[in-house]
Amino acid sequence: MPSANREPVLLAWLDGITEMVGRAIAWLVLVMMVVQFAIVVMRYAFSIHSVVMQESVMYMHAMVFMLGAAWTLRHDGHVRVDIFYRRLSERGRAWIDLLGTLFLLIPVALFIAIGSFAYVRSSWAILERSPDGGIPGVYLLKSLILVMMALLLIQGVAQLIRQAMILRGQAPGNDPEHREVL
Repeated sequence: MPSANREPVLLAWLDGITEMVGRAIAWLVLVMMVVQFAIVVMRYAFSIHSVVMQESVMYMHAMVFMLGAAWTLRHDGHVRVDIFYRRLSERGRAWIDLLGTLFLLIPVALFIAIGSFAYVRSSWAILERSPDGGIPGVYLLKSLILVMMALLLIQGVAQLIRQAMILRGQAPGNDPEHREVL
């Protein structure tokens, strides 16, 4: 059984991966806005159209969504139907989060990863390109599916550790940040 001193180090390391990716990918939103603005200016002011630039916005949007999902999970930013959750004690919320991670997040992430592996592999086998003459890296875009699942699994393990620590009284509870006044 791991010692109490080792779990926080592992937890910090796993959370650190999520934080690093999340903070890096957040900058892509700014880049995406600038490129989209340039596309609009080029099209309407100069009648210039660029498939590569338009596809790059789609690629960046996919990267923000898919690579930011674990960061959003880390910061409890996903949509939650919490009719009862917010009224539970810290231990009650920890149990819900632990069971949800164990029986929903991890199995679904594994299912998607396993199910999409052949899809991504076949795209890599032919080095799939854009049919419209745009970005020649469709296989890289499809690879984001597996990267997203890996990041969600990393954060899922961190969530399991965190909730177990809360249940053992070794960490403060997860007070829901998104409170609604009824």
